[in-house]
Amino acid sequence: MKLQASNPAFADEVRRSFAKQAIMGLIGGELTHVEPGVVEITLPYRPDLTQQDGYVHAGIVTTIADSACGYAAYTLMPPQSEVLAVEFKVNLLRPAKGEKFLARAEVIKPGKTLTVVRADVFAMGGTQEPTLVATMQGTMMRLPRRSD
Repeated sequence: MKLQASNPAFADEVRRSFAKQAIMGLIGGELTHVEPGVVEITLPYRPDLTQQDGYVHAGIVTTIADSACGYAAYTLMPPQSEVLAVEFKVNLLRPAKGEKFLARAEVIKPGKTLTVVRADVFAMGGTQEPTLVATMQGTMMRLPRRSD
């Protein structure tokens, strides 16, 4: 489904907001693709982001999926909006093992206040085919931008 952005500056707004996310700087997440209703975030493997068996921790996988979902929804929101997750469900399908991870989120159902989004997280590396390691379905809420 091809979606239309209501904010002509949506891509700049997404990049500006993403740059303010301290957590993405902390874990090394990078915004790599933005279009109406679709966002991708990549994350390089780092040993300090792993759990006891050397796999990227489920909380880190969830973090990039959640941010990708939020920003995919945000691409369709009008100017002067903010986005906030109100619920999500994650299925961890296999261990997060790879050199890099890609969270790709796509809007399923846009709305004025609530938007339903799905994200898939893939492990990638070398000659390895992308492997689906997690999927998320979430509901994102539009809020009016606060004056700071």
